[in-house]
Amino acid sequence: MQKRQKVRKAIIIGSFLFFPITIFYFSPNLVLIGAMDGIVVGSFVAFSAQFALSLFLGRAPCSYFCPIAGLHECLAPVTDKKAKGGWRNLIKYCIWVPWVAAIAIMFVSAGGFREFDFFFHTANGVSLSKPFSYVIYYGVILLVVAMALIAGRSAFCHSMCWMAPFMVVGTKLSGWLRLPRLRLEPNKDGCTKCKICTKKCPMGLDVMQMVEQGNMGNAECTLCGECIDSCPQKAIRYKMGIGK
Repeated sequence: MQKRQKVRKAIIIGSFLFFPITIFYFSPNLVLIGAMDGIVVGSFVAFSAQFALSLFLGRAPCSYFCPIAGLHECLAPVTDKKAKGGWRNLIKYCIWVPWVAAIAIMFVSAGGFREFDFFFHTANGVSLSKPFSYVIYYGVILLVVAMALIAGRSAFCHSMCWMAPFMVVGTKLSGWLRLPRLRLEPNKDGCTKCKICTKKCPMGLDVMQMVEQGNMGNAECTLCGECIDSCPQKAIRYKMGIGK
């Protein structure tokens, strides 16, 4: 395993181990609760940061910092089934659009942003401070594990993640604004069609086909770099540049 992948996996597994502390900073519910009183909470800041970072890093935060990615990495020895995409990828947008609309409506109804409380509903910054908090935590873990075992690894990321759309929208906006952004660049002449890149992709994408087409742009790609580090011909590389 390349050193980069060892470091990346160590970071996301560490992020998962800290998830009992940080889970409320990714909470879609606390954003709504805070918005009703015009309070900007920690998860609002986290989602805004994900959007801002995606303008220049695409969906790389998914692969390098997300605790759920760390859980999926822990599940890799248990299931190597690849999750299917297609219409299933649209489910998260059916969740995200009305949720974001509700947040906006609640802030307007509350008279706008009136207060900032990053540690909203946490005890000294720790999320799991009450018995009921553990019900939420283990409910999320059970959902992710069940989806991985039934539908394939990263199924939650494809279908249910409420954070991914922030980065997908940010990536699209970056392309429209022609901002320099981290991306994958293929060398299709160097590809020997060994399909190792496709086998290694944790999101179950047909990476070899993307290389052959000369276009690595895919909304579900999290820029983890597995394809880069596994390709024996070095036919894929990271590039910071302007493009779609």
